[in-house]
Amino acid sequence: MSLQQTFKALSDKTRREILDMLKSGSLSAGDIAAQFKMSQATVSHHLAVLRAAGLVSDKKEGKFIYYELNSSVFDDLLTWFISLKGDFKK
Repeated sequence: MSLQQTFKALSDKTRREILDMLKSGSLSAGDIAAQFKMSQATVSHHLAVLRAAGLVSDKKEGKFIYYELNSSVFDDLLTWFISLKGDFKK
């Protein structure tokens, strides 16, 4: 995962909405797709971008795929942002 991939993933409103949905816990791909007026394939693409950026992880249970936030990436981003703020104080 690169910082560029992370910011690309975060640049899309739909992907940010998906991340917001996952704050409360894991959801199936179908549950996520049901919240949007777009095709299942389009939602799957958004989930793939989030997964490639390391922002979500997935787990297959039977015939369902569940997605959840990968908080370690957000911790890394926050650490980076905080380090930038410290540089401004100099």
